Amino acid sequence: MNEKKAETDLPLRNVRTNIVQSIRAFRVQDLQDAALGLGQHFLYANLANAQSKQDVLDMIAQQFTFPTHFGKNFDALYDCMTDPLHKSGPQPGFIVVLEQIPAHAKFDKEAREQLLDIFRDAADYWGDRKIPFRCFYSFL
Repeated sequence: MNEKKAETDLPLRNVRTNIVQSIRAFRVQDLQDAALGLGQHFLYANLANAQSKQDVLDMIAQQFTFPTHFGKNFDALYDCMTDPLHKSGPQPGFIVVLEQIPAHAKFDKEAREQLLDIFRDAADYWGDRKIPFRCFYSFL
């Protein structure tokens, strides 16, 4: 392994390639730098201003630059994170950050788990294709 790759891979060295986990000790900038160094897609959404499931979906769609026909539901979110990307050609991998997922009555624990399940399913989808997909999240 060359020295440059070792440096860019450093924050992810002990992180499985297909996982959804709390961002904890990771800094967003370090994850973005790692994605750049590894030649992977970096997808970032700050959801601090979201009040509802619809807000969360709208903000993810906007910040991930989904197509205008995005259906704005959890099934459509899964579809946008998997199939169209797969059909667009070989993928180098993904580092996804969902920062400040709301934690209140309008976006309750069940909604948060459903959202994270979409990304877990996407991680499995890409894992089956031997493509790294790491998703990091934090709650507001």
